[in-house]
Amino acid sequence: MQRQSRNVTPKKLPKKRNRNVFFSGVMLFLLLFVFSAAAYSAYYLKVPEKFWEAMIPIPEGEKVSVLIENGMNASQAARAFEVQGALDGSPLDLAKWMVRFGLDRKIRAGHYSVVPSDAWTLARQLRTAKPALLKAQILPGLDIFAMIDSLESQDKKVTREKISQAIMNKKNYPPQLFEILKDLPEDEYTRSAFIMPETYMLVERTADEIISRAASSWWNHWGGFITSHKLTSKDIQDASIIASMVEREVLHDDECRKVAGVIHNRLRKNMLLQIDATVVYAWRLKGRKLTRVLNKDLEVDSPYNTYKNTGLPPRPICVPGVEAWGAALDPEFNDYLYYVAGRDGYHYFAKTYKDHLANIKQIRSER
Repeated sequence: MQRQSRNVTPKKLPKKRNRNVFFSGVMLFLLLFVFSAAAYSAYYLKVPEKFWEAMIPIPEGEKVSVLIENGMNASQAARAFEVQGALDGSPLDLAKWMVRFGLDRKIRAGHYSVVPSDAWTLARQLRTAKPALLKAQILPGLDIFAMIDSLESQDKKVTREKISQAIMNKKNYPPQLFEILKDLPEDEYTRSAFIMPETYMLVERTADEIISRAASSWWNHWGGFITSHKLTSKDIQDASIIASMVEREVLHDDECRKVAGVIHNRLRKNMLLQIDATVVYAWRLKGRKLTRVLNKDLEVDSPYNTYKNTGLPPRPICVPGVEAWGAALDPEFNDYLYYVAGRDGYHYFAKTYKDHLANIKQIRSER
């Protein structure tokens, strides 16, 4: 019995081996066919089939951020992905895939977060990837010092020195602005009034990019008004100073034009403007911060002290916002010469000093 089993078993083994080899060969052939078909589909069809997308999923892993700048075409963008470590392969292949997917017409500037991969896989990622932009915020009412501090705190690479240089760089302003403001003073205090305080989404958060966008936004807001009304350089510079005072004096936007009207009325009568915000700024230039203006503070020796000097201060005292600029360029025509703030921030307006004193008395009684 034992000899018979030993004689039978060896005769059957070769058949099993042959069968296993056959099936292994078939499976290998099928796998090669599948991947060959996938490769053929990937390289020669305009868009790979969903089946192949599922068969070869986009890999997961650590992502890298790639900056694509404004105006880049497919070839330039592909090169950027290679240089910044996102492409394992030829930029030419990636550019071709971008064209096939229509990305060459859709790609936008910004920061793309992608998993480093081959050209086809990277192009597939880019079909759904959305570029991230960087936020830079300029708040209305900040003086030049506070504005620079604010921008520097948002990005340590945007240093105080770079911001000052950007403000003074003529190339960062629309050329039309300097065609009108030919005698615009060469100082950052004046020029800072001609940037629009807003929140900007930027491809690159550099000082030049921030100031350039903000200056362009200012011109887009007011360039048409300035040219259509044929305002002179002096008109605009005076408006920038008035806008800065309105910005600091007014809490509620619906009072901007009325306060601007009061300032114009007092200027026509050669009256002292007596605006507390200018006194605060005068002390700011001397290195002292005021949170409340007292009678003794009104004695500060400064051309910005409108309690001692008639006319406008020499420069804007802050970055004016849209409402303040609109009020300065188009003030309300009224007969008011005085105003005082109530507890809610709204002002009581008066045409005579007697009425003004009555308003002050009423406000004090409410407190």
